[in-house]
Amino acid sequence: MNPIISIDNLCKTYDTGFEALKSVSLDIKEGEILALLGPNGAGKTTLISAICGIVSPSSGTVTVSGKDIIKDFRQTRELIGLVPQELTIGAFETVWSTVNFSRGLFGCKRDEAYLEQLLKDLSLFDKKNDELRALSGGMKRRVLIAKALSHEPKILFLDEPTAGVDVELRKDMWAIVRKLRASGVTIILTTHYIEEAEEIADRVGIINNGELLLVEEKDHLMASLGMKQLILELNEVITSIPELLAEFNLELSENGSSVTYTYDTTEGGANIADVIHAISEAGLVFNDLKISQSSLEDIFVDLVKGAA
Repeated sequence: MNPIISIDNLCKTYDTGFEALKSVSLDIKEGEILALLGPNGAGKTTLISAICGIVSPSSGTVTVSGKDIIKDFRQTRELIGLVPQELTIGAFETVWSTVNFSRGLFGCKRDEAYLEQLLKDLSLFDKKNDELRALSGGMKRRVLIAKALSHEPKILFLDEPTAGVDVELRKDMWAIVRKLRASGVTIILTTHYIEEAEEIADRVGIINNGELLLVEEKDHLMASLGMKQLILELNEVITSIPELLAEFNLELSENGSSVTYTYDTTEGGANIADVIHAISEAGLVFNDLKISQSSLEDIFVDLVKGAA
Protein backbone atom coordinates (compact mmCIF):
# COMPACT_ATOMS: atom_id res chain seq x y z
CA MET A 1 0.00 0.00 0.00
CA ASN A 2 1.32 3.44 -0.94
CA PRO A 3 1.90 5.85 1.99
CA ILE A 4 -0.67 8.61 2.40
CA ILE A 5 2.18 11.07 3.09
CA SER A 6 5.64 10.71 1.58
CA ILE A 7 8.46 13.08 2.58
CA ASP A 8 11.73 12.93 0.66
CA ASN A 9 14.89 14.82 1.70
CA LEU A 10 12.92 17.77 3.03
CA CYS A 11 15.07 20.74 4.05
CA LYS A 12 14.20 24.16 5.42
CA THR A 13 16.82 26.87 5.88
CA TYR A 14 15.67 30.34 6.91
CA ASP A 15 17.22 33.60 5.69
CA THR A 16 19.21 33.80 8.91
CA GLY A 17 20.96 30.58 7.98
CA PHE A 18 19.17 28.52 10.61
CA GLU A 19 18.51 24.96 9.41
CA ALA A 20 15.12 23.99 10.81
CA LEU A 21 14.90 20.74 8.82
CA LYS A 22 17.85 18.68 7.57
CA SER A 23 17.07 16.13 4.84
CA VAL A 24 14.03 14.63 6.53
CA SER A 25 12.60 11.56 4.81
CA LEU A 26 9.53 9.77 6.09
CA ASP A 27 6.61 7.71 4.82
CA ILE A 28 3.38 7.86 6.85
CA LYS A 29 0.95 4.99 6.50
CA GLU A 30 -2.75 5.49 5.94
CA GLY A 31 -4.77 5.02 9.11
CA GLU A 32 -1.86 5.05 11.55
CA ILE A 33 -1.17 7.27 14.56
CA LEU A 34 2.35 8.69 14.41
CA ALA A 35 3.72 10.61 17.38
CA LEU A 36 6.57 13.06 16.78
CA LEU A 37 8.66 13.67 19.88
CA GLY A 38 11.38 16.25 20.30
CA PRO A 39 12.45 19.16 22.50
CA ASN A 40 11.42 22.75 21.79
CA GLY A 41 13.00 23.97 18.57
CA ALA A 42 13.59 20.44 17.28
CA GLY A 43 11.71 21.06 14.01
CA LYS A 44 8.37 19.38 14.76
CA THR A 45 6.19 22.40 13.97
CA THR A 46 8.27 23.32 10.90
CA LEU A 47 7.81 19.81 9.54
CA ILE A 48 4.04 19.93 10.05
CA SER A 49 3.85 23.44 8.58
CA ALA A 50 5.74 22.34 5.48
CA ILE A 51 3.41 19.39 4.89
CA CYS A 52 0.38 21.64 5.34
CA GLY A 53 1.73 24.26 2.91
CA ILE A 54 2.21 26.96 5.56
CA VAL A 55 6.01 26.98 5.24
CA SER A 56 7.79 26.65 1.90
CA PRO A 57 10.59 24.06 2.01
CA SER A 58 14.05 24.99 0.76
CA SER A 59 14.39 21.66 -1.01
CA GLY A 60 12.92 18.19 -1.09
CA THR A 61 9.40 17.01 -1.85
CA VAL A 62 6.22 16.10 -0.02
CA THR A 63 3.29 14.23 -1.52
CA VAL A 64 -0.10 13.73 0.10
CA SER A 65 -2.19 10.89 -1.33
CA GLY A 66 0.18 10.88 -4.30
CA LYS A 67 -0.16 14.60 -5.04
CA ASP A 68 2.58 17.21 -4.66
CA ILE A 69 1.85 19.72 -1.88
CA ILE A 70 3.06 22.65 -4.00
CA LYS A 71 1.75 21.79 -7.46
CA ASP A 72 -1.54 20.43 -6.13
CA PHE A 73 -1.91 22.57 -3.02
CA ARG A 74 -5.69 22.86 -3.03
CA GLN A 75 -6.30 19.13 -3.46
CA THR A 76 -3.78 18.14 -0.80
CA ARG A 77 -4.90 20.76 1.70
CA GLU A 78 -8.50 19.56 1.46
CA LEU A 79 -7.34 16.21 2.83
CA ILE A 80 -5.72 17.77 5.91
CA GLY A 81 -7.03 19.07 9.20
CA LEU A 82 -4.62 21.03 11.41
CA VAL A 83 -4.84 21.87 15.10
CA PRO A 84 -2.07 24.45 15.69
CA GLN A 85 -0.37 25.24 18.97
CA GLU A 86 -1.58 28.83 19.06
CA LEU A 87 -5.16 29.79 19.95
CA THR A 88 -5.74 31.52 16.62
CA ILE A 89 -9.46 32.21 16.59
CA GLY A 90 -11.60 35.33 16.42
CA ALA A 91 -13.42 37.04 19.26
CA PHE A 92 -16.96 37.93 18.24
CA GLU A 93 -18.03 34.92 16.18
CA THR A 94 -20.02 32.16 17.82
CA VAL A 95 -18.76 28.62 18.16
CA TRP A 96 -21.28 27.38 15.62
CA SER A 97 -20.58 30.05 13.02
CA THR A 98 -16.80 29.64 13.12
CA VAL A 99 -16.97 25.84 12.79
CA ASN A 100 -19.62 26.04 10.07
CA PHE A 101 -17.56 28.66 8.21
CA SER A 102 -14.46 26.45 8.36
CA ARG A 103 -16.41 23.62 6.73
CA GLY A 104 -17.57 25.97 3.99
CA LEU A 105 -14.00 27.13 3.27
CA PHE A 106 -13.23 23.65 1.99
CA GLY A 107 -16.28 23.58 -0.25
CA CYS A 108 -18.10 20.96 1.80
CA LYS A 109 -21.86 20.67 1.66
CA ARG A 110 -23.84 21.72 4.71
CA ASP A 111 -24.16 18.92 7.23
CA GLU A 112 -25.62 20.20 10.48
CA ALA A 113 -25.97 16.71 11.89
CA TYR A 114 -22.24 16.07 11.51
CA LEU A 115 -21.28 19.40 13.08
CA GLU A 116 -23.71 18.92 15.95
CA GLN A 117 -22.21 15.50 16.74
CA LEU A 118 -18.71 16.94 16.49
CA LEU A 119 -19.54 19.66 19.01
CA LYS A 120 -21.14 17.10 21.31
CA ASP A 121 -18.02 14.90 21.14
CA LEU A 122 -15.95 17.93 22.17
CA SER A 123 -18.39 19.00 24.93
CA LEU A 124 -19.05 22.23 23.00
CA PHE A 125 -22.66 21.76 21.97
CA ASP A 126 -24.12 23.66 24.92
CA LYS A 127 -21.86 26.60 24.02
CA LYS A 128 -22.56 26.61 20.29
CA ASN A 129 -24.17 30.05 20.45
CA ASP A 130 -21.52 31.59 22.74
CA GLU A 131 -19.06 34.13 21.36
CA LEU A 132 -15.48 32.90 21.24
CA ARG A 133 -14.24 35.74 23.46
CA ALA A 134 -16.36 34.40 26.30
CA LEU A 135 -14.72 30.96 26.27
CA SER A 136 -11.95 29.71 28.52
CA GLY A 137 -8.59 28.71 27.06
CA GLY A 138 -9.56 25.04 27.22
CA MET A 139 -12.82 25.67 25.38
CA LYS A 140 -11.01 27.67 22.72
CA ARG A 141 -8.72 24.70 22.22
CA ARG A 142 -11.79 22.53 21.69
CA VAL A 143 -13.01 24.98 19.04
CA LEU A 144 -9.69 24.68 17.20
CA ILE A 145 -10.10 20.92 17.15
CA ALA A 146 -13.67 21.27 15.87
CA LYS A 147 -12.51 23.62 13.11
CA ALA A 148 -9.81 21.16 12.04
CA LEU A 149 -12.36 18.34 11.83
CA SER A 150 -15.18 20.39 10.30
CA HIS A 151 -14.47 19.28 6.71
CA GLU A 152 -13.99 15.59 7.61
CA PRO A 153 -10.27 15.36 6.66
CA LYS A 154 -8.49 12.10 5.94
CA ILE A 155 -5.36 13.35 7.74
CA LEU A 156 -5.28 15.17 11.06
CA PHE A 157 -2.25 17.04 12.43
CA LEU A 158 -2.25 17.79 16.14
CA ASP A 159 0.56 20.17 17.10
CA GLU A 160 0.85 20.01 20.90
CA PRO A 161 -2.97 19.74 21.13
CA THR A 162 -3.17 19.18 24.89
CA ALA A 163 -0.40 21.51 26.06
CA GLY A 164 -1.69 23.54 29.00
CA VAL A 165 -5.23 22.19 28.90
CA ASP A 166 -7.30 20.48 31.56
CA VAL A 167 -7.41 16.76 32.14
CA GLU A 168 -11.02 16.53 30.94
CA LEU A 169 -10.15 17.97 27.51
CA ARG A 170 -7.15 15.70 27.24
CA LYS A 171 -9.35 12.65 27.82
CA ASP A 172 -11.93 13.93 25.31
CA MET A 173 -9.17 14.57 22.79
CA TRP A 174 -7.77 11.06 22.94
CA ALA A 175 -11.25 9.54 22.81
CA ILE A 176 -11.83 11.44 19.56
CA VAL A 177 -8.41 10.39 18.24
CA ARG A 178 -9.27 6.74 18.79
CA LYS A 179 -12.64 7.18 17.14
CA LEU A 180 -11.08 8.91 14.12
CA ARG A 181 -8.40 6.26 13.80
CA ALA A 182 -11.09 3.56 13.83
CA SER A 183 -12.74 5.34 10.90
CA GLY A 184 -9.48 5.32 8.91
CA VAL A 185 -8.18 8.84 9.57
CA THR A 186 -4.39 9.18 9.66
CA ILE A 187 -3.21 11.12 12.71
CA ILE A 188 0.14 12.81 13.28
CA LEU A 189 0.68 14.44 16.63
CA THR A 190 3.46 16.23 18.43
CA THR A 191 3.42 16.15 22.18
CA HIS A 192 5.46 16.85 25.30
CA TYR A 193 3.31 14.36 27.20
CA ILE A 194 5.35 11.31 26.36
CA GLU A 195 3.02 9.01 28.28
CA GLU A 196 0.28 9.95 25.81
CA ALA A 197 2.41 8.93 22.84
CA GLU A 198 3.27 5.73 24.66
CA GLU A 199 -0.41 4.98 25.18
CA ILE A 200 -1.89 5.92 21.83
CA ALA A 201 0.72 5.90 19.03
CA ASP A 202 1.38 3.10 16.56
CA ARG A 203 4.76 4.51 15.60
CA VAL A 204 7.06 7.03 17.22
CA GLY A 205 9.39 9.47 15.46
CA ILE A 206 12.10 11.28 17.38
CA ILE A 207 13.35 14.56 15.94
CA ASN A 208 16.12 16.81 17.25
CA ASN A 209 18.00 19.76 15.74
CA GLY A 210 16.04 19.39 12.51
CA GLU A 211 17.03 15.75 12.00
CA LEU A 212 14.75 12.73 12.20
CA LEU A 213 16.74 10.41 14.46
CA LEU A 214 14.49 7.40 13.99
CA VAL A 215 10.95 6.23 13.30
CA GLU A 216 9.94 2.90 14.76
CA GLU A 217 6.92 0.88 15.73
CA LYS A 218 6.33 1.89 19.33
CA ASP A 219 6.38 -1.63 20.73
CA HIS A 220 9.49 -2.55 18.74
CA LEU A 221 11.23 0.64 19.83
CA MET A 222 10.61 -0.06 23.48
CA ALA A 223 11.62 -3.70 23.13
CA SER A 224 14.83 -3.02 21.20
CA LEU A 225 16.08 0.15 22.89
CA GLY A 226 14.63 -0.20 26.36
CA MET A 227 16.63 -1.31 29.36
CA LYS A 228 15.20 -3.94 31.65
CA GLN A 229 15.86 -4.24 35.35
CA LEU A 230 15.57 -7.23 37.66
CA ILE A 231 14.97 -5.96 41.20
CA LEU A 232 15.21 -8.34 44.14
CA GLU A 233 13.96 -7.37 47.60
CA LEU A 234 16.24 -8.98 50.22
CA ASN A 235 15.20 -10.62 53.48
CA GLU A 236 18.00 -8.86 55.32
CA VAL A 237 19.76 -5.55 54.84
CA ILE A 238 23.33 -5.79 53.51
CA THR A 239 26.12 -3.20 53.36
CA SER A 240 27.88 -4.41 50.22
CA ILE A 241 27.44 -6.82 47.32
CA PRO A 242 29.45 -10.05 47.69
CA GLU A 243 32.55 -10.40 45.48
CA LEU A 244 31.05 -13.56 43.96
CA LEU A 245 28.50 -11.36 42.18
CA ALA A 246 30.95 -8.78 40.75
CA GLU A 247 30.53 -10.03 37.14
CA PHE A 248 26.86 -9.01 37.12
CA ASN A 249 27.42 -5.34 38.03
CA LEU A 250 24.57 -5.38 40.52
CA GLU A 251 23.49 -2.16 42.19
CA LEU A 252 22.72 -2.03 45.89
CA SER A 253 19.92 0.28 47.02
CA GLU A 254 20.79 3.11 49.42
CA ASN A 255 19.11 1.37 52.35
CA GLY A 256 20.70 -1.98 51.46
CA SER A 257 17.37 -3.77 51.19
CA SER A 258 17.42 -4.60 47.46
CA VAL A 259 19.76 -5.30 44.55
CA THR A 260 19.16 -4.42 40.90
CA TYR A 261 20.47 -6.12 37.77
CA THR A 262 20.19 -3.91 34.66
CA TYR A 263 20.55 -5.33 31.15
CA ASP A 264 20.10 -4.17 27.58
CA THR A 265 17.43 -6.11 25.69
CA THR A 266 19.42 -5.71 22.45
CA GLU A 267 22.54 -7.31 23.87
CA GLY A 268 20.96 -9.85 26.12
CA GLY A 269 23.29 -10.22 29.09
CA ALA A 270 23.34 -12.98 31.64
CA ASN A 271 20.39 -15.31 31.79
CA ILE A 272 17.98 -14.13 34.50
CA ALA A 273 17.91 -17.62 35.99
CA ASP A 274 21.73 -17.56 36.23
CA VAL A 275 21.65 -14.21 38.03
CA ILE A 276 19.08 -15.43 40.53
CA HIS A 277 21.01 -18.67 41.07
CA ALA A 278 24.28 -16.78 41.64
CA ILE A 279 22.61 -14.49 44.16
CA SER A 280 21.33 -17.50 46.09
CA GLU A 281 24.75 -19.16 45.92
CA ALA A 282 26.26 -16.01 47.43
CA GLY A 283 24.07 -16.47 50.47
CA LEU A 284 21.57 -13.70 49.77
CA VAL A 285 17.93 -14.54 50.42
CA PHE A 286 15.21 -12.54 48.69
CA ASN A 287 11.49 -12.44 49.38
CA ASP A 288 10.25 -10.69 46.23
CA LEU A 289 11.38 -9.83 42.72
CA LYS A 290 10.08 -7.75 39.83
CA ILE A 291 11.16 -6.80 36.32
CA SER A 292 10.73 -3.27 35.02
CA GLN A 293 11.41 -1.83 31.57
CA SER A 294 12.41 1.63 30.36
CA SER A 295 9.55 3.94 29.49
CA LEU A 296 9.32 5.76 26.18
CA GLU A 297 10.47 8.88 28.03
CA ASP A 298 13.69 7.15 29.13
CA ILE A 299 14.37 6.08 25.54
CA PHE A 300 13.61 9.57 24.21
CA VAL A 301 15.95 11.27 26.67
CA ASP A 302 18.78 8.82 25.93
CA LEU A 303 18.43 9.24 22.15
CA VAL A 304 18.35 13.05 22.29
CA LYS A 305 21.38 13.12 24.59
CA GLY A 306 23.23 10.75 22.30
CA ALA A 307 22.54 12.96 19.26
CA ALA A 308 23.53 16.20 21.00
